[in-house]
Amino acid sequence: MSTVTPKIKLYTQGTPNGYKVSVLLEELKAAYGLEYTTKTLDFQKNEQKEPWFLEINPNGRIPAIVDETRGDFKVFETAAITLYLTQHYDPEFKFSFDPVKDANDYSEALQWIFFIHGGVGLMQGQANHFLRYAPEKIPYGINRYITETKRLYSVLESRLSSRDYLAGTGRGKYSIADINGFPWVRGHAWAGITEEELERDFPNLKKWLGRIEERKAVYEGLGVPMRRQKMTKEEEEEAAKEAQKWILADRK
Repeated sequence: MSTVTPKIKLYTQGTPNGYKVSVLLEELKAAYGLEYTTKTLDFQKNEQKEPWFLEINPNGRIPAIVDETRGDFKVFETAAITLYLTQHYDPEFKFSFDPVKDANDYSEALQWIFFIHGGVGLMQGQANHFLRYAPEKIPYGINRYITETKRLYSVLESRLSSRDYLAGTGRGKYSIADINGFPWVRGHAWAGITEEELERDFPNLKKWLGRIEERKAVYEGLGVPMRRQKMTKEEEEEAAKEAQKWILADRK
């Protein structure tokens, strides 16, 4: 790694995908002194669709990063960002695995990252949409995606039945596989899965959440770009109504 202190610019918002990257950046900051700055995109103004941001992420979604240390190299998609950051800025493999010396662990981590990226995030995001943001309540859509999210949680539950973390030998090692999944599972209630259901049906998953939440860097990362406070049911409904405006506008 270069002797120059790495500096990353993060474009983000307070969403599960945004937290994946801010948590990892905070872990790398604590471990190696990596520096980063944050630009908060204004969804209500549809800022993520403005031409300047589409130059960074052609898909018009957060998060994205610009690596100012490496010639302003741009990276989008959360799985790609976390892999990029550990490739270049985790030389001791504190949050990742050596693809040569620990090839099997590295492969395991990739498998769980892609499972979360293409499964949990996708299905839970649809559960969020049909439950919270859709202009009309469609019971089939709500039930379909909540049920599928629970099925995917059961896969994680099974994996964690005799382990502390998703990838690595023995009981596993905290890594970007966990960081990619943590913010989504943490937001289970927004997708219609109550705390009581999580504790009853997914006890190992709940313990996994608790282990990760105890980390200082995770706490700091969850405060980027702002720390969200716990809301009452009424406040949740109002927040969903406000978010619905820009979510539906973004899909036009």
